[in-house]
Order: sequence, then C-alpha cells, then structure tokens
Amino acid sequence: MPGVGKKSATRMAYFILAQDRRFAGTLADEIGGLHDRIRPCSVCGNYTDGELCEVCADARRDRAAICVVEHPQDVAVLEASGEYRGTYHVLGGVIAPIDGVGPEQLNIASLEGRVAKEGTSELIIATNPTVDGDATALYIARLFAGRAVTISRLALGLPVGGDLEYADRLTIARSLRGRVPLE
Repeated sequence: MPGVGKKSATRMAYFILAQDRRFAGTLADEIGGLHDRIRPCSVCGNYTDGELCEVCADARRDRAAICVVEHPQDVAVLEASGEYRGTYHVLGGVIAPIDGVGPEQLNIASLEGRVAKEGTSELIIATNPTVDGDATALYIARLFAGRAVTISRLALGLPVGGDLEYADRLTIARSLRGRVPLE
C-alpha cells in the first residue's frame, strides 16, 4: 500500500495477530464492504457515503469558484488548510500519454458541464507540479480560454520553513517566476 513501508506493515500485522480472531474478521469485512459504502460524489467526484459529498452538500460554499484537483485525497489536504471556501472537482488523475491516459479518461467533460450550469467565475487548477500535472493544467486552461471564467493555478515554490540552500533548481525557478509583492 502506498506510504506503508516494511516496518509499518510488520507493526500492523503484529497488532492484528495480537487481537482476537473477531477483530481480524471485522476488519476484513469492513475493507471488503468499502466499495459498497463509498462512491464518488455525483457532482464533484470526491468520495462520499451519500449522493453528495460534504462540500457539495454545504450551501455556504462559494459556488463561483471550483478548485480542480487530481484525486479525492487532494480535497482533504486543501480542506485541512481551512483557507478555501469554494467547491472542488476531482479529475481522477492527470493526462499521461505514456500511460495511455487522455482527457477522455478523466472527469473533464463533467467539469465543462458544471462551469456552464453553475455560473462558475474562477477555476483554480491544483494539479501537482509534475510534467503530467502541468500538461493537464495547460489543457484545462486552453479548454476554457475565451470563456467568462478566470483560470488560476496554485502558487508553486519554496515551502514555509524551507531553506534556499536545500531547494532544487526547478523549485527556485518557479518561486522566482511566481513571486508576489509584499503587502
């Protein structure tokens, strides 16, 4: 599993073995039924146990802004910041021609429908700063070019608390290009 190394997996296995049999059975049943209980939100594609995710069901959200992310876990990361009050749209990946993933395999057509239906005024592209993430961001920007919607991208650069000494050349270059005036 992603993010679980050999030591963590070993600790989990020992923990499960130290429990009674019912614990392991219940855990297996819960994991086995996950796909029956959790599904993509019918509006944005985020994971939910209902028809709508918590964000789409929240009437207090700013419907004029949609933050476009690669995966449902990206929504959780952005929500944890407490800074964004708009809605989200989960693409389900990025355009990756080498892997045979084109725009038609992603949740892009429904994004176009949402923008037209909801009167969206801003799309915030929050794909990862990778070759495929950048290509996807550029594709979406070109797709909506000439429409009455502002396209923006999350700022890229040095992390808070980071040292210039340890930053790679690409991060420094993006930081310089994305600099903002001090207020």
